[in-house]
Amino acid sequence: MPARLACPDCGETYADRWRCTCGAPLSFASTPRPDGPAPDASSFDARRGLWAFDGFLPVERRVTLGEGFTPLVDAPAWDVTFKLEYVSPTGSFKDRGAATVVSRAVELGVDRLIEDSSGNAGTAVATYAARAGLDADIYVPASVMDGKRRAIAATGARVREVPGDREAVATACRDAVTAGEGWYASHAWNPAFFAGTATFGIELAAQRDWSVPDAVVVPLGHGTLLLGAYRGFRALVEAGWTDELPQLLAVQATGYAPVADDRDGGTTGHNDLADGIQVREPVRRGAIDTALDTTDGDAIAVSEATVETALADLRDAGFGVEPTAAVGLAGLRAYRDRGILDSDADVVVPLTGRAK
Repeated sequence: MPARLACPDCGETYADRWRCTCGAPLSFASTPRPDGPAPDASSFDARRGLWAFDGFLPVERRVTLGEGFTPLVDAPAWDVTFKLEYVSPTGSFKDRGAATVVSRAVELGVDRLIEDSSGNAGTAVATYAARAGLDADIYVPASVMDGKRRAIAATGARVREVPGDREAVATACRDAVTAGEGWYASHAWNPAFFAGTATFGIELAAQRDWSVPDAVVVPLGHGTLLLGAYRGFRALVEAGWTDELPQLLAVQATGYAPVADDRDGGTTGHNDLADGIQVREPVRRGAIDTALDTTDGDAIAVSEATVETALADLRDAGFGVEPTAAVGLAGLRAYRDRGILDSDADVVVPLTGRAK
């Protein structure tokens, strides 16, 4: 039977719903934890991808394309380790959430999915829906990059272009969900998506023989990866497999930086290069603040110019990433310049999406 959902604000529970009647985003009512001490990390079968960690997952494996176990690569030029999420099946970390959210849709007997996205989440959900034999409608901004539009359409999904900003797209999508046109496979609202991105933290620790880095520097839009990482690391602590959480350091784009602006003062200018994190009102803002506060983390905003420089540096070094993925390196440099990260700190930066 599919796991039940619960509202962390009012306590109401549901068999399934895209948000609580009180308006809050939902979580799983309970999440499994494996018994016993941490096994040898080498005992996990990388061929199973993120499903190797199914002892932590509240969703059964129904749909997969081999996502997970992305490489960890040392980058001495920057004294950092990159986790190459961009080598995922559709080219971004969003495949983790797509695998679990579409698997839950299959558990529930859903036949049509709806998602709103600037590109990567839509591509991932559409691709995994096709893998499962489900129909999908993906709502995108009319200004979406051509490569991302083509990638979504290539799956057979219907691409619904909406004029205006990301919030206009989200509103149009939610109106369609309310009208009964499909099941909301949202990377911002659906807790099954975050169950998938939580495997980022679990997997990273396993690849390091159950040690966690001093810090993880993560691009932040709706918080899909930051919250996933936090929940994954926290799950390991709850299971007794690790004993600490890494510092989570978020990086937003100037002009779209509500979390950073509140913590670091207002920013000027607009970073329109990092299109994947152009979010002014994160759905799970309270959870983002909790994750940052609990890990002694922080949030900063980076300019378009610094991301452009970081992108060029990464591509020159052989990392074929999209602009939003370069936000992590730009943020790493900013955190070091401010003295928030020591030069010898053990830091991991996920490279989140492939160049389209």
